Amino acid sequence: MDLEITHSNNFFRVKGSLQRNNIHVFKRQFRNIFEKVNAITISIEDLRSIDRYGVNAIAQLHNESIVKQKQLSIIGLGCQEVYTHFKSKEANTAA
Repeated sequence: MDLEITHSNNFFRVKGSLQRNNIHVFKRQFRNIFEKVNAITISIEDLRSIDRYGVNAIAQLHNESIVKQKQLSIIGLGCQEVYTHFKSKEANTAA
């Protein structure tokens, strides 16, 4: 399944699969996003599969939001890999 990103205002819905072969679509959509807005919400509810490149792209966006002091919210129960990645980072910083 291809990657489809739709948005309304500052709410983005990611649908399909986020993988190495389509990561450029994700990166293009969110390039310089924090120059334009202070907060965004990304729904991964319809994200059916993701590989390590996709997880890294989301993590890079998260890091950018921290550096630029902007708000990034990721909602939905789409992919376990994204949840696991951020949960493991949270555990490492708490230790």
